[in-house]
Amino acid sequence: MMLDARSLPHDLTAAPRSNVLPLRRGRLIAIASGKGGVGKTWFAITLAHALARAGRRVLLFDGDLGLANVDIQLGLMPERDLGGLIAGRASLAESVATFVPGGFDILPGRSGSGALAALTPAALARVLAELRSATALYQMVVLDLGAGLDRAVRQMTAAADTLVVVTTDEPTSLTDAYAVLKLHAADRPAEKGSGDVRVVVNQAASQSAGERTFATLARACQAFLGRAPDYAGAVRRDDRVREAIRRQSLLLTRHPASPAAADVERVAAGLAVAPHGLAAAG
Repeated sequence: MMLDARSLPHDLTAAPRSNVLPLRRGRLIAIASGKGGVGKTWFAITLAHALARAGRRVLLFDGDLGLANVDIQLGLMPERDLGGLIAGRASLAESVATFVPGGFDILPGRSGSGALAALTPAALARVLAELRSATALYQMVVLDLGAGLDRAVRQMTAAADTLVVVTTDEPTSLTDAYAVLKLHAADRPAEKGSGDVRVVVNQAASQSAGERTFATLARACQAFLGRAPDYAGAVRRDDRVREAIRRQSLLLTRHPASPAAADVERVAAGLAVAPHGLAAAG
């Protein structure tokens, strides 16, 4: 699925005023995993699409500088990306592009330009400020974080309204998911408002298997951290996911009736409900 490069860039400053001033602040949803290979970026893309299909105004922010994958998975060749925002050459509004087939906007990452960990404190502060300002323009800002637990990832995770940790049933994936949750608990202690934290079990053999995997992780969190995340749901293993990725297409468009598509839409419906203490985005 390739877009005409001439139609890809979209400057939000040129959009009608009624389209860029929603009535209330939107939500920043960070998608993290701790390790690669669990389908985090695919989940972030499909979640953004599901939220857009449900009528939300969505921005998908590719927060991985070193191994940016959103544009690759969607077959895009963006003219602008996160690099301009980080360097201070462009604002977020000047850097985003509309992905017309999905009905949502994208701020592409910049593959091969280094990791977020290498950002100066001033540059990271600028990115975080732009992310927060984006919640005045969008009802949902989905932040696809890079794998790892470096300083920048932790700060962006802590700044989110909602943290979604994607894991699988593999022991290494569960261990890394626990590490993300442990560091988030340190960065957002309960007495300061730990925020809305949820877990998605990807590539589950079944819904019941996903629930069992989550229960294992939740028990460890309760025992060692004193609190457990909420369960966002499971996404079942589905060969059509791999086929859609190979085709650089959206699962909800290519295989809307597939089990994985139904699972992501169910998770999206739950995430569209604002957590306690936050106004609903919409």
